[in-house]
Amino acid sequence: MQNKKLYKIEEGKIIDGVCGGIAEYLNLDPTVVRVLWALIACSGTGLIAYLVCALIIPRKPSGYIDV
Repeated sequence: MQNKKLYKIEEGKIIDGVCGGIAEYLNLDPTVVRVLWALIACSGTGLIAYLVCALIIPRKPSGYIDV
């Protein structure tokens, strides 16, 4: 079983790399994750959830290589 870790991305990030990191973790297109997050943000809770994720999810360490 592969040990996957959730990180914010640096390359291709729009605001803080949260959606890109989630998309990378779930093997999805980042645009799909961003659109879904924007729809959720319209309800009000998505913006708060994004801010929490931006604070909690760590950045990918430099030199980190996915296996």
